[in-house]
Amino acid sequence: MAQMQDAAGEARHKAQEVGGKARGRAREQVDQRSTEAGQRVSTTAGDIRSVSDELRKQGKDGPAKVADQVADRAERVGGYLQEADSDRILHDIEEAGRRQPWAVVAGGIALGFAASRFLKASSHCAPRDANCLAISCVAEGEIGHSWLASWSGLSASTQNGLS
Repeated sequence: MAQMQDAAGEARHKAQEVGGKARGRAREQVDQRSTEAGQRVSTTAGDIRSVSDELRKQGKDGPAKVADQVADRAERVGGYLQEADSDRILHDIEEAGRRQPWAVVAGGIALGFAASRFLKASSHCAPRDANCLAISCVAEGEIGHSWLASWSGLSASTQNGLS
């Protein structure tokens, strides 16, 4: 009987050890991936600022202001993702879920939809024309140029110059 209790205690200890290692690896992955995502978001914010500058040169201050606001928010999100560790990110998500559970559900759905569009767009490069509403050449890291150019009314040559 004592041997069974020792074996059960040892098995429990091993399970806790394995669980601890798995949690550690998961935290490392979240840290790494969130930092990479933050860098990509910050790069995209810079691209949006370039579009905003081009819009201002064309005298389109309204869309330029909107692009600046989007770039500001993207920079904040990018900075947060780069600086926050996995514990902080998970804590913030849990807090948001407690305060506004439906917002988290809607965010999850939106994130899933965006991920599916992102994966679909990355399977091939979209054509480079002003009417293109898809993300162009995700594999090359040119995120959002075609969509933003089409939305803002930039010409195809201007759009290609930003890439």
